Amino acid sequence: MAQMRLLVSAVDAKTSRPIKDLRASEVTITNDKTRLPVVELKPSGGPADVMLLLDTGPAGPEVQPLAYELIDELRDPEHMALVGYADSAELMVDFTASKQRLKRAVARVRYGNEPKALDALVAAISEGIDHAAYRRAILLLTAGYDSSMPAQFPEVVRHAREHRASIFPIYVAGTMRGLWEDLARQTGGAAFNLKDMARDASQRPAGRIFDVARNPYLLTVGAKTPLSDKMKIEAKRSGKTFLSALPIE
Repeated sequence: MAQMRLLVSAVDAKTSRPIKDLRASEVTITNDKTRLPVVELKPSGGPADVMLLLDTGPAGPEVQPLAYELIDELRDPEHMALVGYADSAELMVDFTASKQRLKRAVARVRYGNEPKALDALVAAISEGIDHAAYRRAILLLTAGYDSSMPAQFPEVVRHAREHRASIFPIYVAGTMRGLWEDLARQTGGAAFNLKDMARDASQRPAGRIFDVARNPYLLTVGAKTPLSDKMKIEAKRSGKTFLSALPIE
C-alpha cells in the first residue's frame, strides 16, 4: 500500500504548548474532502534550525524585543539565520550558532516600509532554508499586518512544502489571525498570538515557541497524493487544539 509521511505539530490552543500525548486514533486528516487513513503516529522530537524573519515595517519595534529572546533559546547543535523584511527581504545573517552575531544584527535594524510577509517568505525559503541541517523552522516575527497580495498564499505553501520548511507565525495584532493560522496549518507549523500568550506568565513565549518547534510528530497515512492547500487535520479530544501537517516523503 502506498504511504505518505507528514511532520505534524500539535498545540494546545489555550496554553500554546505542545501536546505530547497525542494518539493516532485521535487524528483525522482530509485532503480535498477525502479522508486519509492514519497508519501510525509517533513523536519525532529533536533540534530545529531556525530562520527568523523579523518585521522591519513601521510597527516592527513592537516585536523586536522578542527577537532577542528567541535567539537566546538556541541550543547546541542548532543554528539560526536572520532575515529582515519590509517591502523586500534581506538576509542579514546566514545560519550561525553565534547568538552575539545575531543580536548585533537585530540591534542594527532600521524600520520603515510596509511589510510584505508572504513575499518575504517565498524569497527566504527559496534562497536560504536548504542550508538548515535539522528540522527547518521559519519563525515569522510580525507585528501582525501584511500588505502582500493574498494570491501569494498558495505560492508560500508550495515553496514551504517543496523545501520541507514549517512556518511559525508569531504576531501581536489579531486582524490577520486567519492568515497566520492557515500558513502554519498547511506547513506543519503553529501560530502564536503574543497577546494570548501573555495571559500565562509561567513560561516565556520564546521557550514555548521552541518547545513546539522541537517536538513534532511523524504521521504516516495510507495514501500517497499531493496535499492541497485546503488540507485539514484535527484531533478528537477535549479542549481546543491546533494541528498542522507538512509532507516530507
